[in-house]
Amino acid sequence: MKINRKWILPVFCLVVILLVVFGSFYRVGEQEIAVVKTFGKVERTDTAGLYFKIPVVQTVTKVDTTIHGTGIGYVVDGDGQAFTVDTDGIMITSDFNLIDIDFYMEYQVSDPVAYLYASEQPEYILKNVALAAIRSTVIDFTVDEAMTTGKSQIQATVKEKMQAALAEQNIGLKVVNITVQDAEPPTEEISQAFKAVETAKQGKDTAVNNAKQYQNEQIPAAEAEADRIVQEAEATKEARIAEAEGQVVRFNKTYEQYVLYPLITRQRLFYETIESVLPDAKVIITDGKSEQILPLDSFN
Repeated sequence: MKINRKWILPVFCLVVILLVVFGSFYRVGEQEIAVVKTFGKVERTDTAGLYFKIPVVQTVTKVDTTIHGTGIGYVVDGDGQAFTVDTDGIMITSDFNLIDIDFYMEYQVSDPVAYLYASEQPEYILKNVALAAIRSTVIDFTVDEAMTTGKSQIQATVKEKMQAALAEQNIGLKVVNITVQDAEPPTEEISQAFKAVETAKQGKDTAVNNAKQYQNEQIPAAEAEADRIVQEAEATKEARIAEAEGQVVRFNKTYEQYVLYPLITRQRLFYETIESVLPDAKVIITDGKSEQILPLDSFN
């Protein structure tokens, strides 16, 4: 088949025109920002929508603005298995212990122009900024705090330091969130030692709780016993007072009889005393002259 040469140029021109026309329009997605350069100089940024560019003269680079995540201190392989990166995850604490602490960082492009042209590897710089912030923060906490109660404070401090450093670096990235994924001793031997310490602490807490429970049980019993003793003492006191008052009454009556009949009263008191002191003694009455003494036994 013979090609008519007179159609070659028009067809070529048509193809070029179509390529230029369709290549002059570009669409920006919802999670993208387009950086438009004219003759190699940044002219503008475009958000979601359909736009026109001058072919050859203008170039468009789209930047993803979704939130990305990465691990610090560990890597995840294709099977989803996490492996510790010793150079990034193992750090020293304020009490000179080592700790293997992993973080998960979420970040996002904040300035697409700076992200594209302010540095060659903004993600690499971001990771180094995160490691510097983490190390300078973890060293202010004890290993026990970093593994337990200090996690939230560590996260907040690291994020604050990173925000300040990224603002100074101006690489077009911002940290959205950073959280502690895991924190544990770096070796099995140290891990067992920490578990023993935690077990001892739990034992201490249990002992303290048992002591408090015993205290709460014994204090009411002791208070009740104290009340019983006080009440018995009060009762004894009242009884002693009543007894003393009765003795006073008896003494006064005896004294009245003594005033009237001194001799008889003294003899009666003498006999009553002898009877109380020697209850089993036999009483013998004699005039001191009789040669035979007759015991006064019971007539029964």
